[in-house]
Amino acid sequence: MKVTQATAEEYRWGSDCLGWRFVDRAEMSVIRELMPPGTSEVRHHHQKSRQFFFILKGCARIELAGEQVSLARDEGLEIPPGVAHQIFNDSNEDLEFLLVSHPSTKGDRVVSPQP
Repeated sequence: MKVTQATAEEYRWGSDCLGWRFVDRAEMSVIRELMPPGTSEVRHHHQKSRQFFFILKGCARIELAGEQVSLARDEGLEIPPGVAHQIFNDSNEDLEFLLVSHPSTKGDRVVSPQP
């Protein structure tokens, strides 16, 4: 089935962040997310889900198991299950990325303590 950002389910998360669900199945999810400048998500991990972040616009900083990884446009990062992570937009411009999760992260998010 054809999907566009205009037809995808839109949702809000965190402080002023947006997401669009392109694929929303138990075995896989594909979403596009937008993070305004100065925003971040809560540090967490997934018990079953493997995730892949791919940057479309802007720059991201991802804390991954205590290490800092910077990603720019057209760069991606795979995060295996069980690894604590947190994404930040430290820049002065919007950050947009695709996030693929296999299986879906619904019910599989565990808040992790800061390192």
